Amino acid sequence: MSAVDDRLHQTSPIRSLRLGDVTVTYVPDGEVRLKPYGWLPQSTELDWRDDAAYLAEDGNLVASVGGLLVEHHGRALLIDAGLGPVSRPDDPGNPMIGLVRGGDLLDNLAELGRRPADVEAVAITHLHFDHVGWVVHPGPGGGAAFPEAAYLVSAPEWEHRHLSAIEGARVGQFDAMASRVRTFGDGEEVFPGVRTMFTPGHTIGNTSYVIASGGLRLVVFGDVMHSPVQIRHPDWPVGADLDPVQAAASRRRVLAELLRPDTLGYGGHFADVVFGRLTETLAGLSWQPAL
Repeated sequence: MSAVDDRLHQTSPIRSLRLGDVTVTYVPDGEVRLKPYGWLPQSTELDWRDDAAYLAEDGNLVASVGGLLVEHHGRALLIDAGLGPVSRPDDPGNPMIGLVRGGDLLDNLAELGRRPADVEAVAITHLHFDHVGWVVHPGPGGGAAFPEAAYLVSAPEWEHRHLSAIEGARVGQFDAMASRVRTFGDGEEVFPGVRTMFTPGHTIGNTSYVIASGGLRLVVFGDVMHSPVQIRHPDWPVGADLDPVQAAASRRRVLAELLRPDTLGYGGHFADVVFGRLTETLAGLSWQPAL
């Protein structure tokens, strides 16, 4: 097994990249195990023989869960807010999701020298439970985990938030966020060097973010893809996608963006290869770890 294969079977620790005058850091919160035949329902036993390197010893895909801290001249934005304090063992009756474990985000922020109050905004890719955990769960001492933060959500995602009220993220909790939600449109700058890019399909308002600084770009593509195996199979439907056809089109769009010069990618669920470069060879597309 190669060193990269090994990293597909474990979650990511804290990892940082510098883009000009912007620093981006993956802040771990926990993990989710994804059941391959349920999460990717068109995949077959033959497929997984060819792609066995992506599966951990338990036969599942390892998905890191956390947030991306974006720092610019002392200011701090967090993209996505993890699972929050939750622990759930594998449920054999759930065809898509196995083990769920979260709760490390605030401790890891502290390790980076950041208090929750330092985060001026939480930019959310979409409203599923593993991206809003510290927003919809009460923080230490009660109330929001990020007391000074606005919640940035795409206008269509917020308007149709009832469609994302699954797996622990409930409409009532979303409504409790409402006074601090700021909605945005496609292509808006929400933080210095950070622009929105609508990539719908997984949810109605699923949003990627493009961070540009120092001549480099980082495409933060959220749940457009959950595992590097999807780079090999972008047209495979995902069991959790609201609109599988539109989701596949968004995957193809993101892959084209990642092939542009001076462009890196961030896949927050990509096990321990969350930062990477997309390369194209005669054998096809390949995700190469950037760190």
